[in-house]
Amino acid sequence: MLVRSLRVFGLYHPAYFFPGSKTMATIPVKNGNSIELLIRDKLVKQFSPVHLDIINESYMHNVPKGSETHFKVVVVSDKFESTSLLQRHRLVNEVLQDELKNGVHALSIVAKTPSQWQDSSKVTEKSPACKGGFGR
Repeated sequence: MLVRSLRVFGLYHPAYFFPGSKTMATIPVKNGNSIELLIRDKLVKQFSPVHLDIINESYMHNVPKGSETHFKVVVVSDKFESTSLLQRHRLVNEVLQDELKNGVHALSIVAKTPSQWQDSSKVTEKSPACKGGFGR
């Protein structure tokens, strides 16, 4: 499957990690790439999400097969309560600033509170097709 998602439905707790590892014991990650896993680890540590999707959308762009340059993240966390949407995006961008400076070219962010997520369709909209860049 080209799009790899990690879904965390309220399962985050340090006890779910293998001792000495950053891999969650209860949620298998198939073909996890290093940048994708690093993004997951950072978002889990910072936001303790009740829901988390990390979708590598690089395949939709003119990049070599297996690239990790374009991502969409869906983060649902109590830590977003009483913060504006702009502030939520800033928080996520701040956590992932190293990745954005070193290889991640594009990051689409959906950041919601648990109540917003509960009231939503819980469907992550597909990103638009790449137009090829350079004004095409």
